[in-house]
Amino acid sequence: MKNFIRLFVVVLIAGAASSCSEKLDPKPLTYSQLLTGTEKKAWTLSALTIVDQKDPFDLAGNQVLDPCELDDQFIFYANEEKKLEYSNGPTKCKSTEPDILITDVWQFTSANATLEMGIPRIFGGFKLPFIVKSLTETTMVLEYYFGDIDASYRFKFTSSGK
Repeated sequence: MKNFIRLFVVVLIAGAASSCSEKLDPKPLTYSQLLTGTEKKAWTLSALTIVDQKDPFDLAGNQVLDPCELDDQFIFYANEEKKLEYSNGPTKCKSTEPDILITDVWQFTSANATLEMGIPRIFGGFKLPFIVKSLTETTMVLEYYFGDIDASYRFKFTSSGK
């Protein structure tokens, strides 16, 4: 009987000791956190691909954008308003251009991985729903599908922020 009581006390103490340890519960970053970082995050367009079912091809950034636009940035804010700025980089196309070219809001829909945001005037200057193809801390690939033709634009962005 004494051995049973000793065994019970040892099991009870071991159980109590193990229940005191903190359980690690890692939480992966959400799309919104990857997009904005903790406060804000800047993304630069690094590649553009036109995906055509018949004839896919890549466009180098300098074929689509003027050199003065290659350093422009999309800045996504982690605030409640979900502010978005499209800003001039160090090289402006015209000296009279403002530092901020577009101020808008962004919206992410998890159900279909859609990011809605304003786009610069070079691409029309209005809001479009982009499908998020991939998103990491440093790379984002968005795709816009045309409904009436069998093609899409795939935009690759890079960021050095966290």
